[in-house]
Amino acid sequence: MRLKEMKTDPATMQLNVDIMGINNKVIVIGNGKVKFTDLPEHGETTIVTHQGKVKRVKWDEGEEF
Repeated sequence: MRLKEMKTDPATMQLNVDIMGINNKVIVIGNGKVKFTDLPEHGETTIVTHQGKVKRVKWDEGEEF
């Protein structure tokens, strides 16, 4: 799986992210879960929702010649 779970503070339900250590990533928050993944060098990343909830994340990648 490409999406990796991020930990939140269970007492406060807050997310702390050190943005200096993160490059070219996307964070998806939905239904009480927080997940992240790398963005492809060349391609598209689509976040699909249904009735205001995240349903899936799709990747369409390519490579330049």
